[in-house]
Amino acid sequence: MFKPKKQIPFEISGRLIWISSISLGILTSIPKIVDHHFVMAEGIADFAVTSGFALLIWYYNIYSIPAYTKKTGSKKVLSGQLFRGLGVGLILMFFLSSIQYYILSHLNFGPQILMYEVRGILINLTFYMFIHILYQTYLNQQFVRELERSMAANLEAQYELLKQQVNPHFLFNSLNTLKYMVESHDDQSSEFILKLADFYRFTLGSLKLKVLTLKEELAIMESYVYLLKARFEEGLFVTQNLGSDSYDTYIPPFTLQLLVENCIKHNIVSLEKPLYIAIYQQEDYLVIENNLQERKIPEPSTGLGLKNINQRYLHLSQKNIIITATDEKFTIKLPILYEHPNN
Repeated sequence: MFKPKKQIPFEISGRLIWISSISLGILTSIPKIVDHHFVMAEGIADFAVTSGFALLIWYYNIYSIPAYTKKTGSKKVLSGQLFRGLGVGLILMFFLSSIQYYILSHLNFGPQILMYEVRGILINLTFYMFIHILYQTYLNQQFVRELERSMAANLEAQYELLKQQVNPHFLFNSLNTLKYMVESHDDQSSEFILKLADFYRFTLGSLKLKVLTLKEELAIMESYVYLLKARFEEGLFVTQNLGSDSYDTYIPPFTLQLLVENCIKHNIVSLEKPLYIAIYQQEDYLVIENNLQERKIPEPSTGLGLKNINQRYLHLSQKNIIITATDEKFTIKLPILYEHPNN
């Protein structure tokens, strides 16, 4: 299965965290330092409580804000996470202040704890707002980056699709088949010409579309398979077992044609060893399956066909196609698109 590109993780510089925490500890200790009755132990304790609190709140918010946003999808500043963080901050500051009071028991605990709690709330709110803004900026950048990647992949897929749709090799074989049918006065030559014209008319009319209904896609594939049958006769069988309710679902243009072409490219197709291709629905997937009889000398392949189909499905539905192969069968499952992306 194809895997989407990994996202860049949300990170904040450890240097920023430590420098800001230590700086806060120093700043809040300055009033005690300039006091005429300065006590070194009290200044160090004040510095340690504030710096330790700032450091712990940094890491708490760095991990809790992204987790909360992913879980709830909420991007609001005033959210449950803000009040939860304030509660955690109050408990944490009380714990650190209690340790200070245990070490310096001569201090008046009541006024001290009130001062520390107010300080903790201000630090907590500042860090929360800063990290929240940074994380929302990160999410926006990830969205833009993913959008640009999807657009680039879609353009690449459309370009490769266009090259495959106007496949000179297929056109050359079709014209050779038509020449043979005309020379042998085959009664089906007129029908062959109509199907060939229909196929290329469908091709030109669908180049700019992102999706077609499955019913329209099957009509294109029917013309394509007719042209192939004129060449391979009883060496190729393409069957479909789809309910009428699936006809209104959506599919990227020419996906089925490219998959049928892929089957023929990589397998033996002959009267002695017919190729059987089945198309059916399995839960939320459209399945294309063929018996595996690989060529001894495979045709040159860039490997871009399946990759491009997968890119288009990722672009439309954020889902990968599923590819499985056994000794007897090769199966591709396409996620069914139930809604038009433009809607």
